[in-house]
Amino acid sequence: MDEHLRRAADLNPRLNALTTVFDDRARRCADEIDRAVAQGRDPGPLAGVPLSVKDNIDLTWSATTEGWRGAVDAVPDRDATVVARLRAAGAVPVGRGNMSDFGMRWDTDNDLAGRTLNPFDPGRTTFGSSGGDAVAVATGMATIGLGNDFGGSVRLPASALGICGLRPSLGRVPRAAAGADPVGMTMQRFSVNGLLTRSVRDRRHVLPVVSGWDERDPVSLDLPPLSAYDGPHRVAVVRDPLGWGIDPQVAAAVDRAAASLRAAGWEVVAAEPPMLEEAAVLWRRLAVTDVAWSLDPARLPQPLGRSATRFLRDSTAVARPYESAAELAQAWAQQAVVAAAWRRFQQETPLVLGPVFTERVPPVDFDLGGREAAQAAWRALRLVVAVNLLGLPAAALPAGTDSDGMPLSVQLVGPLHGEAAVLAAAADV
Repeated sequence: MDEHLRRAADLNPRLNALTTVFDDRARRCADEIDRAVAQGRDPGPLAGVPLSVKDNIDLTWSATTEGWRGAVDAVPDRDATVVARLRAAGAVPVGRGNMSDFGMRWDTDNDLAGRTLNPFDPGRTTFGSSGGDAVAVATGMATIGLGNDFGGSVRLPASALGICGLRPSLGRVPRAAAGADPVGMTMQRFSVNGLLTRSVRDRRHVLPVVSGWDERDPVSLDLPPLSAYDGPHRVAVVRDPLGWGIDPQVAAAVDRAAASLRAAGWEVVAAEPPMLEEAAVLWRRLAVTDVAWSLDPARLPQPLGRSATRFLRDSTAVARPYESAAELAQAWAQQAVVAAAWRRFQQETPLVLGPVFTERVPPVDFDLGGREAAQAAWRALRLVVAVNLLGLPAAALPAGTDSDGMPLSVQLVGPLHGEAAVLAAAADV
């Protein structure tokens, strides 16, 4: 614990990954674990593992700000279920991970805490919105980062930092508790709590701890525990999703990952899952329709930060929210058609391998700059958001570095509740 907190003291003032660091409290927890070990008591499967908690996941040690000035005093009276499970297993929170306002950007910056910097190059994005936790894990301030993924917010930061990010299936890991306030349908269906770690092995250890039914989350499920994968070892490689273009170095990373799988005995085929463009477009339009309601300035006591306001304005303009009840009903009805097509595809070819972001790690604020920038950002992560529409498990994992020394990454997408397949293939890569 001392070593991780020393890393935070040395690096966090410059990188701004953690908005709050729990120095004294974390050391007291470490002392308690040392005493438990000395007395022969079981300290838990994650005893003493340093944990960062994204600023939109409840932890009673500090305010759940969601990166927004309007929530600086929002100290919860109860830990989120995932936090409670990790703490019960012995993990110790060391800090809160920075994020964009309400997670509504693909970069990590806000008016409350400022920008999180990428340690490889401060001029490049950390992506978002779990960028603070990704930097904390990549630089040794934490071993586990607890984030969430509505539109790539775990996988994208993992890809920019050269670490592993896991977005579980819808329902496997409890997300935010549902109380008296209504929760938008896209938040219910697209967003899941996920994990940032430095290795696939660490993910495999942590996922069972946070999984399982929760009475506070109506979407959570009581699924069978993870076991060794014994299904079809067949992977579809999507080198350039939809043929919209991909950076050659990113494509080479996909090829290297495919070669690793082939060498490990997987059957690797070139194939694109069905209705990919429709999936990405449905995610985008449904998301901006919900966000226009949930983040309506009339509903907020304080406005969003400046960069989040610009991002939402431009994204909404190009994504075209649904304007009528009939349009919205038709969109959700079509989601089932896309999900059924993917399910049939993944019956024979369970895994899909492709890029996270089809360009190399872009500059900071790449998602700002008007409608053109918003459109370019969405196109570059088309395979990412299709996963969110369908509630599938997906893992981002490192695949070398580019000519500038920046991380390259790929993602593996599994069938619904098929985390065992994703983790098996990720370990082989």
